[in-house]
Amino acid sequence: MKIIFKTITYLILLISILIIYLSLFGIETTKFNNQIQAKVKEINSNLSVELNEVKLILDPLKLNLNVKTVGPKIKNEDKFLDIQNIKTNIPLKSIFFNEFLIEQVEISTKSIEIESLISFAKSIYKIPELIVLNKLLKIKGYLIADIKLEFDEKGNLKDNYLVSGLVKEAKLKTLKNEDIDKINFFFKITKKDFIFENIQLRFNDYIFNSKNISAEKNQDYFLVNGNFQNDIVDLSKKDLDLLKDNLFSDTEFSKIRFSSNNNFSFKIDKKFRFKDQKIISKIKLHEAKILNNFNLKKIFPEVQNTISFLDNKINLEYKDDIFLMNGNGKVLLQKKEDLISYKYEKNDSKFIFENLLQIKQNPFHIELLNYKKNIDEDTIIKINGYRDKNKNISIKLASLNELENKIEIKDLHFDKNFRFIKFGTIDLDYLDKNNHKNSFRISRKKDNYRLDGVYFNADALIEKILFEDSDNNYFNKDFKIKIKIDNVRLDNEFQLKNLNGYLYFKNNKLFEGNLSGKFSDDKKMNFTVNNNGGKKITTFFIDYARPIVKRYKFIKGFDGGVLDFYSSKVDNISNSTLKIYDFKLNELPTLTKILTLASLQGIADILSGEGIRFEEFEMNFQNDADLMNINEIYAIGPAISVLMEGYVEKNKLISLRGTLVPATTINKAIGSIPVLGKILVGSKTGEGVFGVSFKIKGHPKNLDTSVNPIKTLTPRFIVRAVEKMKKKKQEESK
Repeated sequence: MKIIFKTITYLILLISILIIYLSLFGIETTKFNNQIQAKVKEINSNLSVELNEVKLILDPLKLNLNVKTVGPKIKNEDKFLDIQNIKTNIPLKSIFFNEFLIEQVEISTKSIEIESLISFAKSIYKIPELIVLNKLLKIKGYLIADIKLEFDEKGNLKDNYLVSGLVKEAKLKTLKNEDIDKINFFFKITKKDFIFENIQLRFNDYIFNSKNISAEKNQDYFLVNGNFQNDIVDLSKKDLDLLKDNLFSDTEFSKIRFSSNNNFSFKIDKKFRFKDQKIISKIKLHEAKILNNFNLKKIFPEVQNTISFLDNKINLEYKDDIFLMNGNGKVLLQKKEDLISYKYEKNDSKFIFENLLQIKQNPFHIELLNYKKNIDEDTIIKINGYRDKNKNISIKLASLNELENKIEIKDLHFDKNFRFIKFGTIDLDYLDKNNHKNSFRISRKKDNYRLDGVYFNADALIEKILFEDSDNNYFNKDFKIKIKIDNVRLDNEFQLKNLNGYLYFKNNKLFEGNLSGKFSDDKKMNFTVNNNGGKKITTFFIDYARPIVKRYKFIKGFDGGVLDFYSSKVDNISNSTLKIYDFKLNELPTLTKILTLASLQGIADILSGEGIRFEEFEMNFQNDADLMNINEIYAIGPAISVLMEGYVEKNKLISLRGTLVPATTINKAIGSIPVLGKILVGSKTGEGVFGVSFKIKGHPKNLDTSVNPIKTLTPRFIVRAVEKMKKKKQEESK
């Protein structure tokens, strides 16, 4: 019994030691290599595995053998994949029953090149996704992974696998040759989910971070959700140019500095096509600068060469091909900061916009309306509307508000070339820069319009009509406007009452019109345009020429005068006559120079002093494109008379020649004519002086004037003087 007891004791002790040894240290063997290799073949027939010795460690509690092989290689044809180790467990009972049953396999990889992994996967699985992925993205970098596989009792792979690990120092290049590098993240992959955590990457030298990105696998697609953030980014010139080329073709950025927090989701189908994309972003635009290529000087007098947006908070949302954006912040358009807010929506059919600009201590002008902002008051400008798929622009509301000043435009429509189509109403009620009241409305009925008002200061409008080109293509269609305004101010001195009539525009030209009004002393103004058989006749008569003539800057001290204008236009060539009666001049630089050069200083002194009076001025001229041919300019007065002709090339050259003669010389010359001289001049005699001929030539800003004395007057000059004297005698006899 003692022997038996000792034997059993030794046996138990030996078994215990063996169990302890197998549990702690295990043993190495090649006994299971063939079974493991066969199992790999069962998983995929294209695979083979090269194994070193396999280490067995006993798990006495679970009655399993834990199997571990170090440094194996998985092979497919000529491609290898290095593995750190493979772990599995074999139930002891399967060994006793001579079965090789694996319930679980754990594979830990070494640091593997991602490019090699994709290439290896392609060699095993000839699936389109891998081919497309390889073409779309050129991926470099390294991957370390732990793979857990479970098998059922029949040895079939279960679908509850788990792949986890990390990617480090990855780099990929897209089809557009955009580099994304410094990619580092942790990942976990199951049959239904892809989860990526603590992601860091660098895109075009900008660092981006993400806490979590997940992809949920459905039957036909992956649903991807995630977020990413970036700290303050200062875009490079390359990226600014890229932004201009792709999104803002008409805008040239010189600086963009921003930070952002972004959430996104989208679907990827089996062919790597993106669907149902959704992005929600919160952006802090610290600074953005664009070069001012816009013609804004007339409305923003102190506009800068660069427009800056400062501390703008922007919300972006993109969903189902609908783009939403809203934001607010500061804008440095002039010398001081203003406030701005904006809202945009872009879909398949429309680009909708809502903009608000709050102008604080900066100037703002509307020259056509003679409006000037009070520098100490805030002016709020709103523009709401949309642009359709044909690039036509519709302004639902455009408004300006400053204290009691209000300007409001509704339903304003332009075509893609920014030509006016139509509008609903325009309401204006404001004090202009001269503190004059303006109150009127323009309304539409079908394709015709009506202007009704109590007050309108037309000072700036007259300037625009006189001195700006009229060949502007503003209108998309023909229209007629009826006008009725109680008070129309021409300048600070003259005001029309009851301006009535109409204007009809055809092919962007004034085709027909009739306007009339009266001054407070019953003096009148008439303007007409008529078309007959291809001939356009324009007439303009006003009892007070001063509010028109004084606008020509080279004429100083113009007073009095009745203006009568007639023009006939055929085939874009116009023949016109301008007459002004009974007026006085104080300063005309060219005339002063002629008088000085001709040693007629006495008359020059009168001109610069009390002024020279003229009884009549008549100008006959022809306009053809940019060339004005002056057939004749004739001016006669008590002191001097002038006769001249020539031509004017717009903004290029002035060429005039003429004769200037003191009135005493004219009287003497005509008085010498038998019979007629006595009738026209009488017995009046005088010593008189000789006249001068003159030439004026050169660029409008650099004219050269020369004079030569003359002893006899041209027959043409005498004929014109005789005509004038006859006319005067007839008027006196009535």
